[in-house]
Amino acid sequence: MTGLRSGEVARAAGVNRQTLRYYERRGLLARPDRTPGGHRLYPAETVTLLRAIKTAQRLGFSLAEAAGLLQAGRLRHRPDAGLAQLGAAKLAETQARIAELGVIADTLRSALAAGCADLVDCAGQPRCPLPFADPGQAATLAG
Repeated sequence: MTGLRSGEVARAAGVNRQTLRYYERRGLLARPDRTPGGHRLYPAETVTLLRAIKTAQRLGFSLAEAAGLLQAGRLRHRPDAGLAQLGAAKLAETQARIAELGVIADTLRSALAAGCADLVDCAGQPRCPLPFADPGQAATLAG
């Protein structure tokens, strides 16, 4: 019987053993073979698979989305579910979030520049740039 033990896989992929078990339960990793002593033995490709999952997470994909990406890679005849398609959607989502964060940053800069030191006190001041100061401004920030 050949393969890598849990600790070896975890170290090589930069995760912990609990992550391996969790991914098994979630269906991201196939159940490994076992030694006669009950130790898990993973194929060497598991390290690459784990690295791919962690990379997907760093790119903003949820575990469910990462599972979809992995499945699409296995079923190469589904280009609509692969990285090109899902990556484009994630990029659009990320760009929208960046725009939202830009509005938040600008609003915070304005609040600091206006001298807002307390939310309640600032709300009563005409110079307050925070969204609740003007219902029209709050709609602009939310939209």
